[in-house]
Amino acid sequence: MSNLVKASNSAVSAAKGSKTGGGDTHQYLTFTLGGEMFAVGILNVKEIIEFGNLTEIPMMPSFIRGVINLRGAVVPVVDLAARFGGTASEVQRRTCIVIVEVTQEDAKHDIGIMVDAVSEVLEIQDGEIEPPPSFGAKIRADFIAGMGKVNQKFVIILEIQKVLSVDEMAVLANVGQGSAETAAAT
Repeated sequence: MSNLVKASNSAVSAAKGSKTGGGDTHQYLTFTLGGEMFAVGILNVKEIIEFGNLTEIPMMPSFIRGVINLRGAVVPVVDLAARFGGTASEVQRRTCIVIVEVTQEDAKHDIGIMVDAVSEVLEIQDGEIEPPPSFGAKIRADFIAGMGKVNQKFVIILEIQKVLSVDEMAVLANVGQGSAETAAAT
């Protein structure tokens, strides 16, 4: 697993350092989640780490698995499968945490996303990206930036700023906490 993480971190560093010609090709980190292939823009990815040393936080929504200590900083870890409305992911041998940076109201936040396995960094041309489907997807349409065509298959490109909206997750955490307090009072 550590070899995968080291190789993936090297790929992320190399991809960030490379320039794309013409501005019509973008690089994405791809990963699997529940048997489907997803992608996030490489510029949002800070690093990939092994799953472990997670501290659970009581009374949080099911999609917030806990927090990790990342070089002295407290970083929340979101289970994407649960965030998309499914059941919580089971930790497996290749499960890892992708640290992404999201911007909310001029503030940058590091958030970990729990994925089944990291695949590779892909270059996808703008012409190979279809608009998100208006129906039929297993996740909310506003979470999808587009559908990238790679080797006659689709990769779901996530709108990571919406998926990891700090404001929306805070509201959901408060709703979950309020319903737990109501249940405890009855």
